[in-house]
Amino acid sequence: MARKGGWQEFSSNAASTARPTAAGAGPAGAPSPKAQQRVRVQRTKAGKGGKLVTAITGLEAPEAELKTLLKQLKAVAGTGGTVKDGVIELQGDQVAPALAALEKEGYRPKQAGG
Repeated sequence: MARKGGWQEFSSNAASTARPTAAGAGPAGAPSPKAQQRVRVQRTKAGKGGKLVTAITGLEAPEAELKTLLKQLKAVAGTGGTVKDGVIELQGDQVAPALAALEKEGYRPKQAGG
């Protein structure tokens, strides 16, 4: 059947209706590249009994990768730490060593807070 006007509102080609993807983006649910993540490093006392803790947030990585990164950060800072709910916590004021170590790993961290 001929179409009146000779135009078509939607193409039958599935590729033309697919949403464009960002260049370099992996499959859905995959972590973004290290340099594109919004990594924040801040010192805090909240909920720690008055003790100072350096919290690193915004890391999009599997739990196993976070633990290996934690191990490297603890060695650089010379202190203890843990991973809780995707947040790396280092004991004490370790902002400067954490920023340096994260940059060396390929992240682009920023200091948050004061």
